Amino acid sequence: METTVEKKYTFKDFASDQEVRWCPGCDDYVILRSMQKALPEMGVKKEDVVFISGIGCSSRFPYYMNTYGMHSIHGRAPGIASGVKLANPDLSVWIITGDGDSMAIGGNHFIHVLRRNIDLNIILFNNEIYGLTKGQFSPTSLVGQKTKSSPYGNTQPPFSPGELAIGAQARFFARIGGNTPKDMTKIFIEAEKFKGTSLIEVLQNCVIFNDGCFTQFTDKKVKADKQLYVEHGKPMIFGQNNDKGLVLNGLKLEVVTIGENGITEDDILVHDAKEQDPTLHQMLVRLEYPLVTGIIRSFDDVTLEERENALTAEVKANSKFSKTDDLFFSGETYEVK
Repeated sequence: METTVEKKYTFKDFASDQEVRWCPGCDDYVILRSMQKALPEMGVKKEDVVFISGIGCSSRFPYYMNTYGMHSIHGRAPGIASGVKLANPDLSVWIITGDGDSMAIGGNHFIHVLRRNIDLNIILFNNEIYGLTKGQFSPTSLVGQKTKSSPYGNTQPPFSPGELAIGAQARFFARIGGNTPKDMTKIFIEAEKFKGTSLIEVLQNCVIFNDGCFTQFTDKKVKADKQLYVEHGKPMIFGQNNDKGLVLNGLKLEVVTIGENGITEDDILVHDAKEQDPTLHQMLVRLEYPLVTGIIRSFDDVTLEERENALTAEVKANSKFSKTDDLFFSGETYEVK
């Protein structure tokens, strides 16, 4: 992708003239502004950026970006975005989706775009509810969660976006709280740099229909003790006093306190986002305490485009036909008079 930009952009260059119509206090505003701040740092021309969304509150996103974009149909944004990227590989393509849009009606498209590893980016707004249609349970809603369509409590176990993604061979997976714009901006920039499909799950609060769904992890009072923000090559340490860390105890991750029972910082696991084997990444995704955020997996692999280009070159090199007419007249022919 061409990354030379003559003009130095600011976030204002990526803000459209459309009135932003989300509920006051919604984390969608944070995601929008974080993206508008990230784009000038990506080194991509504005006319080369495309946002494609499905259906849902999150899917209004393309209207609010002063770039190319498409508000497509329910769950089908990955298919449309794949076509856009394959037709014009120089574009920076972003899929904007929600937990209902991507994992219910769009589940099939979601897993296959991840396994194919096309060079595009996905931002998944996860609020564990259907917001646009007024509060029904979604594929990520918790068991027992009372919603408009489960007044006595949801009985269906939820999907974990990270588990599902890594199971579908996602090479890049990040998770971030919807109230952390600084870290979110950094992750968006890293996702654009990554060659392949990147998926960022944003823990996005819905103030109307599922308010406080991630408060136990994202509230400023508890965030330091309940979240572990991982960075490649750094020890997995967290806590208000940076005295908690992760070690591997048999086949399970265990939280320990540095300074107790002879534990030192050298005993703490160092995060390796680039490891091909996803076992530890899956363990980090599944961990309930602390909740792991940051770039959990970032494994460089061959993209679908590279495979297709290599195959095309091989077929051309071994073909006895150089043009369509060679094929048409290669066997028995006859004339119609």
